[in-house]
Amino acid sequence: MAGGDDLKLLGLWASPYVLRVKLALSLKGLSYENVEEDLRDKSELLLKSNPVHQKVPVLIHGGKPICESQVILQYIDEAFAGTGPSLLPADPYERAVARFWAAYIDDKMLPAWNQSTMGKTEEERAEGKKQSVVTVETLEGALRDCGGQGKPFFGGDSVGYVDVVLGGLLGWVRASEELHGVRPFDPERTPLLAAWSERFGALDAVQTVMPDVGRLLEFGKALMARLAAAAAAGASNN
Repeated sequence: MAGGDDLKLLGLWASPYVLRVKLALSLKGLSYENVEEDLRDKSELLLKSNPVHQKVPVLIHGGKPICESQVILQYIDEAFAGTGPSLLPADPYERAVARFWAAYIDDKMLPAWNQSTMGKTEEERAEGKKQSVVTVETLEGALRDCGGQGKPFFGGDSVGYVDVVLGGLLGWVRASEELHGVRPFDPERTPLLAAWSERFGALDAVQTVMPDVGRLLEFGKALMARLAAAAAAGASNN
């Protein structure tokens, strides 16, 4: 496998952003060293590699760090062109469209989803749920348009850049129903996305790196407990 000693990934197993990078590396058939970070006690390597944001993921290639999940995906596609499938299309317009929808996922869909589950008040969560429905329905239309009529993926007949960006969220999509009573990709409201999630999740390259949903549930419950404790402590100090 290409990659090997030249590639090192600093990450956290539960992070959807890290999973995007693992998905891209797996689809490309690239081997790498996986370095698990404790974000409450960040390593010197992480702080040195990403001094601006001090966050994962960071991909280190030949000693040089690349930060931010979408930037890393584009780097992998360019640096290892000819190795495995291309994530971004060759046509400049189609490539721009793919980048647009990837940005939409992070800029519009994810904030609404997070607000629907972690909003501080009932009103905030209700508004988040309302916006989340709108953004997911918009993405349903994008899948219909980007993939073309009857195509299985955002990339058309094969997995592409938007599939990987959205696929990084798939573990948490599956865990969210039990954690929050929310089903982001409802088969009745968004049948294309519901079918896509099953199709994408069944790929061998995806199953190899997808985190266990039960483990994500335990991680999510612990995180919610910490957030609730921090909120209670903050309220008692006011």
